Amino acid sequence: MFERILRALRLLAMTAWVGGLAFFAFVVAPVAFGRLPSTHDAGLVVGGSLSILHWIGLVGGVLFCLATATLWFRAEVPARVGFAIEMVLAGIMLAVTAYSQFQILPSMERDRIAAGGAIETADISSPARIDFERLHVWSERLEGLVLLCGIGVVLVLARESQWPETGKISRI
Repeated sequence: MFERILRALRLLAMTAWVGGLAFFAFVVAPVAFGRLPSTHDAGLVVGGSLSILHWIGLVGGVLFCLATATLWFRAEVPARVGFAIEMVLAGIMLAVTAYSQFQILPSMERDRIAAGGAIETADISSPARIDFERLHVWSERLEGLVLLCGIGVVLVLARESQWPETGKISRI
């Protein structure tokens, strides 16, 4: 029963995170920038949504790693390889998400404020706007990396059920 709860927790945490990333990238951001009256308004919606998504990822990622580590310690050797791959990918996701949440987003907000509150109205040669645009590119790339790693975790999770030995838990 304990193993089932851990597996369900892992699946819920990772699918919420990866599903949220996909929904954000393919729905929220394009709709916000395509439908809201200004780039500034869209940026506020996207920035706020991304911050919430980061917290979902950080909490879910920690839960995922704790549950996976518990299963790893209890598993037979063949299962540990898959669990280790999942932990490495989830660790990358956590590190990149934390960096984006605590470094990139605050820096972008400082640049937005320094540019007068609406980055799109700042002069294109303004240092704040240049830095904002640079950070925006990094933010997009890092979110893409997190999504790719998350897809990798989901693929490894899906394979667990195909290999009987990966589901065995040692009864020591």
